[in-house]
Amino acid sequence: MKQVKILAQYYVDLMVKLGIVRFSLLLALALVALAVVVQVSVTLVLHGTVNDIDIVRSVTFGLLITPWAVYFLSVVVDQLEDSRQRLSKLVTKLEEMRSRDMELNKQLQDNIAQLNLEIEEREKAEEAREEAMHDLENEVYQRENAQVAVAEQSALLKSFLDASPDLIYYRNEKNQFSGCNRAMSELVGKTEKELVGLTPWDVYPEEVAKKIIKTDEELFNEDSAMTDEQWLVYPNGKRALFELRKVPFYNRNGRRLGLMGFGRDITERKKYEDALEKASSDKTSFISTISHELRTPLNGIVGLSRMLLDTDLTDEQRGYLRTVHVSAITLGNIFNDIIDLDKSDRRRLELMPKPLDFNEFIDEMGNISQLMAEQKGLRFDLECLTELPKNIEVDSTRLRQVLWNLIGNATKFTKQGGVILSVSSEIHEHDADIIFEVEDSGVGIPKSEIDNIFAMYYQVKQGDDNIHAVGTGIGLAVSRQLVQLMGGDITVHSEVGEGSTFTVKIRVPLVEDVIEEEIVTEVKPELTGLSIFMVEDIELNITVAKSLLESLGHEVMVAMRGDEALAMFKPEDYDLVLLDIQLPDMTGFDIAQKLREKYQDLPALVALTANVISDKSEYLEKGMDEAISKPLSVKAITSVIENLVLSCSYEEDEINDLTDTNSDGTGPSDKMIDKLLDLEMLTSYVDIVGTKPVYASIEMFEKMMPDYIAILDSNMVAKDQDGIKFEAHKIKGAAGSIGLKHIQQVAQKAQSPELPAWWENINDWVDEIKNGYQNDIDVLKTWLKQYEK
Repeated sequence: MKQVKILAQYYVDLMVKLGIVRFSLLLALALVALAVVVQVSVTLVLHGTVNDIDIVRSVTFGLLITPWAVYFLSVVVDQLEDSRQRLSKLVTKLEEMRSRDMELNKQLQDNIAQLNLEIEEREKAEEAREEAMHDLENEVYQRENAQVAVAEQSALLKSFLDASPDLIYYRNEKNQFSGCNRAMSELVGKTEKELVGLTPWDVYPEEVAKKIIKTDEELFNEDSAMTDEQWLVYPNGKRALFELRKVPFYNRNGRRLGLMGFGRDITERKKYEDALEKASSDKTSFISTISHELRTPLNGIVGLSRMLLDTDLTDEQRGYLRTVHVSAITLGNIFNDIIDLDKSDRRRLELMPKPLDFNEFIDEMGNISQLMAEQKGLRFDLECLTELPKNIEVDSTRLRQVLWNLIGNATKFTKQGGVILSVSSEIHEHDADIIFEVEDSGVGIPKSEIDNIFAMYYQVKQGDDNIHAVGTGIGLAVSRQLVQLMGGDITVHSEVGEGSTFTVKIRVPLVEDVIEEEIVTEVKPELTGLSIFMVEDIELNITVAKSLLESLGHEVMVAMRGDEALAMFKPEDYDLVLLDIQLPDMTGFDIAQKLREKYQDLPALVALTANVISDKSEYLEKGMDEAISKPLSVKAITSVIENLVLSCSYEEDEINDLTDTNSDGTGPSDKMIDKLLDLEMLTSYVDIVGTKPVYASIEMFEKMMPDYIAILDSNMVAKDQDGIKFEAHKIKGAAGSIGLKHIQQVAQKAQSPELPAWWENINDWVDEIKNGYQNDIDVLKTWLKQYEK
């Protein structure tokens, strides 16, 4: 069947290819040929021979049948062709449909695959969503925990910041506050919410704000931390000195947000520094006072022993006296070292160069050194190796101190042999180089010690004999500093067992002849001829003070013991009484108390003390009218006479009256009460309202005063004149309201900066208020009780 289809398709294709005419001719020929072949074949089979007629008949038959066959075949072919074309179209349509079905099927498959993929992805997305929801729940839980932790940490940090006594605050670059701790809120008197958004101009006084804004700008311009000190005022008026530390503040991306500020209250530190400075000043005053106190007897010993050495003495007496003389000089040298040590600590070692006869100076050094050497049985030689300048300008006291120190050490560490002082010079046109060499034959100094001997407080262990330095351990250190101030230096060369040589080199100006200093006498007070009673137990002090007072034209009577003074004293015989505090049998305070108990009217009682007087209140409270330091000076005694003798009233000495008591010692005297209290105001007030409101006012005053004093102290430390004035004014008003006249008067002085020497006196006035107001309140309470009776 397949072959028939192929043959029919071939037939149709051939007819289409040849055309109907040519195909018909070809078909006719083929039919004729076929007829001939069939006729011949049949004839041959039947007859065995082929005749021409047979061939003609075959051809004729072929020709006759050909049209019909062509027509038939043509129709068939046409129909077949139509069928084929329709079939072809149908096939094409089927192919198209099949192709479309395949495309649709593919699309369907793709859609199914996409749908399956989407379903799978949705399933995965659902799983992912569920997992994400689980993760989100965990994250929310963690975030909640983290927020709780952050909140707790924030609260803890806030509590920590609020618990800090230091100021902590934040400001943005517009100088606006962004936050602060409690200490800062207390300082400015605003809560953190109230402070946020404000600038220093809104918070501080103009002067303070101006400085703060300036430092903020410097910090932002330089982008670096800054530290400054600033006095700030609390809402209650209390001043405090803060050390302010400011640092730039950045976010996590490094962008600057503003600044963070930290402030530490260093008011107490400031007080300690002031106290330290005052202590240093007091130490200097103490050393100065000790200097006067010790030099008075020391100079007497040196002078008198020197005078006695020129008299007829036995060898034994002369030896003892030389020992006394040299010991006094040595003690003076040690004391000079102590004084210079204090000055060295304060970097105040000073030179006072004056013209000096150099030859006389060398002779003096030789004489003193001879005595020091003879005391130990040593030989002393003074050698002038070159010509020396006649007059030079130098601080002779300091140079003498250096040489005495070196010669003293040389004699101290020399057992046998001697000490040599060699002096040489190189004289130039306007100055001279002076060289002193102090050579001894002592134990020497180990090389390991030489670099240390000029160190402060260093005491050398010398030689194998274990000879140790004795004394202050500061002489060489101070000596080197003094020589270096003179533009020179001290060097040393030494060998153990061979002795030591100290060399001093200085350069000094040359001067003309030394001019004798004129003796300047101090001006005596206008009033002379006073009768002064002095109680003093040291004869040397008596000699000095009596000589001074008599030179001023006064008559002096002396008692050396307390009982002797009480027996001798008659108030009408004397204009002034000078009482030494330390006596063999009692104190000057005891004498003052007994005199006040015994007599109603007394001349001024003035304490004489060797101590440094930094606060006279103790002396005044114990019955003295004034206190002055020994030794007496013309200035001090003149001031006492002018203030306590020439003036009949004691307005400048009110504190003395505050210590008066009744003769039986039972309570304050009427005189003291009148000085302390405004009796006229109190009497009038109590008569009208009674004592109860006064007691209530006193109680309120006692509660207020500690705050007043604390603020006053802070202003004193800050040296804020306006603040001191303002707080003193409040104290004055409060004291006046309850009749504390004395406190009111002192506060009046404290609030009056226009008074002469106000800054010099304000410390005393403030101390008087602080130390006296409670005593005055007690007096007021006592008066109220007596008034009630």
